[in-house]
Amino acid sequence: MTPIEVTVVMPCLNEADTLATCIRKALAAMRNAGIAGEVVVADNGSTDDSPAIAREEGARLVQVADRGYGAALMGGIEAAQGRFVIMGDADDSYDFGEVPTFVARLRAGYDLVQGCRLESGGGRVLPGAMPRLHRWLGNPMFSRIARHWFRAPVHDIYCGLRGFTKTLYQKLDQRCTGMEFATEMIIKASLSGARIGEVPITLHPDGRTSHSPHLNTFRDGWRTLRFFLMCTPRRLFLMPGLTLVVLGIAGFTVAMPGMTLGRMTFDAHTLLFASLALICGSQSMLFALIAKTFAITEGVLPPDPRVDRFARILPLERGLLLGLATVVLGGVMLVAAVNEWRVRDFGRLNYAETMRVVVPGVTLAVLGYQTILSCFFLSLLSMRRR
Repeated sequence: MTPIEVTVVMPCLNEADTLATCIRKALAAMRNAGIAGEVVVADNGSTDDSPAIAREEGARLVQVADRGYGAALMGGIEAAQGRFVIMGDADDSYDFGEVPTFVARLRAGYDLVQGCRLESGGGRVLPGAMPRLHRWLGNPMFSRIARHWFRAPVHDIYCGLRGFTKTLYQKLDQRCTGMEFATEMIIKASLSGARIGEVPITLHPDGRTSHSPHLNTFRDGWRTLRFFLMCTPRRLFLMPGLTLVVLGIAGFTVAMPGMTLGRMTFDAHTLLFASLALICGSQSMLFALIAKTFAITEGVLPPDPRVDRFARILPLERGLLLGLATVVLGGVMLVAAVNEWRVRDFGRLNYAETMRVVVPGVTLAVLGYQTILSCFFLSLLSMRRR
């Protein structure tokens, strides 16, 4: 028997209206192109005739108990026998007659070949095939973010028709079981340096009549944005934290000497705002490092040499010493403030003066304590990664 080269995987949840058509198109396309292939239908708990249709049309049925678009695809891909996998929805919106085009690009050495339905990438959307909000705002916006943030060379990150090597899929170690599965693949492949190509395709109107599409515009749009942010701790935590730290330092600079700029006088209240900015900003920056380390440890993001370099520069012991020194410095300032209160027989104080000692002291003590805790937590995460 000829070894199977290509497996077409179709996730399925009550797709009896269109499943037979999709299977026939995929099998005919591979047969006409001389491709040794198979069709795997990953059924995700259908209550209609989809499982029976899959068997009758010559597809291999795989039952996937875990619910979700990504979970269904994971089950189907794991069962795939081909070294190339083509995935596509079973709603007849994608023309599986285009499978040979994807296979040709994979044979040429591409790790991932992404379909593109949008005009910006040479694709075509037939009338009524895609909601206007998706076509002109959501999809282009998220695709642009993916190109800018993750350098993903695609114009249609949501396109469900794509091909990839099974070797790449196993390397990516995907985790998302919902609609984020497709975007997770693009982001991880881009960050890992995979060779990614793009094929313009035509999107047809959804052929189903018994039920509406499974996609929920705002819910799935939010889930995509949430996943994007989770994959870039630098933008989610580090940059906002750095901004707050800079504002906090600027606030201390003008408030400690009680500077007056024009009609504005910066005093004790400015110190409180500056302290808040410093504490929140430093916490956000530390959390960026923690989130990045955790994402690498869990396989959500690929290894980053910058994290390893930082761990060598500031190991646990140095971090603890830095945090302890900061706590001690803050403690000395607080003791000085208490002593000033004692000198005045524990009476009323000049708050404009004492706050210039108390606020920095409290700020340093909190920053040092945060540093000590974060260093211990990072050490635990790094132990698991090694």
